[in-house]
Amino acid sequence: MSVQTVLAPQAEKPVRPSFVRRYLPYLLIAPSVIMLLSLIAYPLLFALRSSLYFWNLQIAPQPLTFVGLANYVQALNAFDFRDALVNTLVLSVTGTAIEFAFGLAIALLLLKALPGMNVVRALLILPTTIAPIVVGFLFRYLYDPGGGLITWLLRVFGAPVPPMGLLGSPTTALAAVLFADVWQWTPFFAIVLYASLLSVPDEIIEAARLDRASPLTMLIRIKLPLIRRTAVIIAMLRFMQLFNTFDTVLVLTRGGPGTSTRTLGYSLYEQGLINFNIGLVSAMTWITVLIVNIIVALYVSFAFRNEEW
Repeated sequence: MSVQTVLAPQAEKPVRPSFVRRYLPYLLIAPSVIMLLSLIAYPLLFALRSSLYFWNLQIAPQPLTFVGLANYVQALNAFDFRDALVNTLVLSVTGTAIEFAFGLAIALLLLKALPGMNVVRALLILPTTIAPIVVGFLFRYLYDPGGGLITWLLRVFGAPVPPMGLLGSPTTALAAVLFADVWQWTPFFAIVLYASLLSVPDEIIEAARLDRASPLTMLIRIKLPLIRRTAVIIAMLRFMQLFNTFDTVLVLTRGGPGTSTRTLGYSLYEQGLINFNIGLVSAMTWITVLIVNIIVALYVSFAFRNEEW
């Protein structure tokens, strides 16, 4: 055996992490995951089971008989449920689009070095901190046919106001509910999009200016693609929130006049907490869950079809 062989350092064996070190992160988050799954899975499974039974708390405290899919058929054939679904889709899609467009415009304005922008940024967050039910009461007085500020302004500018008020007419009630939501949640889009636009590298903007790109071209070709992921996510979150609209409708219109402002959230409240029809409201809940998941899945697959995660 040569001297070099004796003096050569022996290759170190790879150190394998112990069982505790390998699985410690999973063990630490396991309680939170289990609790979250329990809070989500148990109510959904309970609603799924209840939807297959005739169960009305005004008749009996326990489910009376197995009815299969009869509750689902009854829910889909009910005119008020169909009207609520249409109103919810209109409110969700239109509201998300308007709030995103106005929020983006405000975010672009906040990027300008104008006097008083620091105060504007601070005030912009205030509407989102107000509870939706408080916003409902606020706009209920603003829409008052006798002395509401919004009603008075519309009459001053010559806009037609229904004799029964904006909330009393089927043609304007849903738009009035939508306007209240837009007022409250447009700042949310503005603040998030403003923060995203601040992350766009200045070098890219300067290069586009040197190439004499117009502001519209820079917005469409540079800024929006760079903040696309954030914009898609907040639009999806806001759509899901709007799909569950309940507080504002409860305070402003209670789903009226007729069914012109009835939403799925209000229908669930009415069937579950007023009529106590647990079987029917459970079926309506699962229909709502399936509709939301299908829409969100299609939206995500379309929005991120070319994305690499």
